Amino acid sequence: MSCEDHETDCSEVLAEVWLYLDQECGKNRRELLYRHLNECNPCLESYGIEEQLKALLARKCGGEHAPDTLKDRLRASIREQAEVIVQHSAEGTTVEIRHKRVEGTAEG
Repeated sequence: MSCEDHETDCSEVLAEVWLYLDQECGKNRRELLYRHLNECNPCLESYGIEEQLKALLARKCGGEHAPDTLKDRLRASIREQAEVIVQHSAEGTTVEIRHKRVEGTAEG
């Protein structure tokens, strides 16, 4: 099959390959991406490269995770500076960040 014969555009699939690899997209979107990758050799080749790169990074970084205390401090800092809106749907999760206005102090 050529790249023009898919219901999903190749550039769209490749832009979302990390979401697919991290299993961060909804079930329907994941199935659509999976189908496209199985039918499209150029995308499948690119996906294979991306998958290998991710595996290499995981191996080289030791698979270490940030300590919970660090995660908590980061979350608190983000909440102070921005409003974070997380929405879950069948297509996946979206995150919107709205920066809070920070008032400066005048010295004098």
